[in-house]
Amino acid sequence: MMYKIRLIGDPVLREKTKQVTNFDGQLQKTVAQMIDFMHQEDGIGLAAPQVGLRNSILVVDISPIEEEEKPRAFINPKIISAEGESVVEEGCLSIPGVREDVTRPERIRLAYQDLDGRRIEEDYDGWLARVLQHELDHLNGILFVDLISPVKRQLLINQGLIPEKY
Repeated sequence: MMYKIRLIGDPVLREKTKQVTNFDGQLQKTVAQMIDFMHQEDGIGLAAPQVGLRNSILVVDISPIEEEEKPRAFINPKIISAEGESVVEEGCLSIPGVREDVTRPERIRLAYQDLDGRRIEEDYDGWLARVLQHELDHLNGILFVDLISPVKRQLLINQGLIPEKY
């Protein structure tokens, strides 16, 4: 399957995803394709809606930032708890050319399933926690520009960087 990045304004980016229930070869193939596509697009995270899929799947690979990291897949992820606060500039493959400071929790506890359907709970902090939260928002129809101030958002609209109705 040939993927293409869905851009801000595409309705699929506003839909809530469906839980994955089949942990089969097709899921593994989809995840492998998403990871390949993320690398091809020079991304460090990719959520299923960004390629038009409606499943609760996200992939991350922050190895360009933290060398010891490797690509990972998170199926049906859910944040159980969060603490702290950090402000970091974010960008998004679905909103090209836009980078803004976003405030998010510094640390999260995440429950998710692996490719075999096993339930896992882990704590994350730093870059990985941020990327996971950004991608998880996509699974709930939330874009990072929803999290910036209304004034900054209006400036982006006025500059033609994001559509008025997105």
